Amino acid sequence: MGAGQMDIAEIKAFVQADRYVYSVHADLERKADNLTLAQVEKAILDGMILEQYLDTGRGESCLIVGISDNVPIHVVCGWRGKRIVLITVYIPRLPKFTDPWTRGSTSNE
Repeated sequence: MGAGQMDIAEIKAFVQADRYVYSVHADLERKADNLTLAQVEKAILDGMILEQYLDTGRGESCLIVGISDNVPIHVVCGWRGKRIVLITVYIPRLPKFTDPWTRGSTSNE
């Protein structure tokens, strides 16, 4: 568990080893976007880190973008003890994202 930044290889290894959990919020968001557990897992395993977030009191976290079944998926994840926690899961859309890799110009909310 690195200090400061999360590592995509480490995240993927934890997901493959089933050492991750969903937050209640992430599971609700996943269901709201009709995403399956398998789709989210594939998006992480095929994904890349788009943004790193510093420790804001809950530890460092990052935004992963991946594609599963031709659906772009964003997953924000962090550490919960010795596991990865999926903090939120969603399909990126306007106005926050102009495409899965680019924040919209109205992101000064």
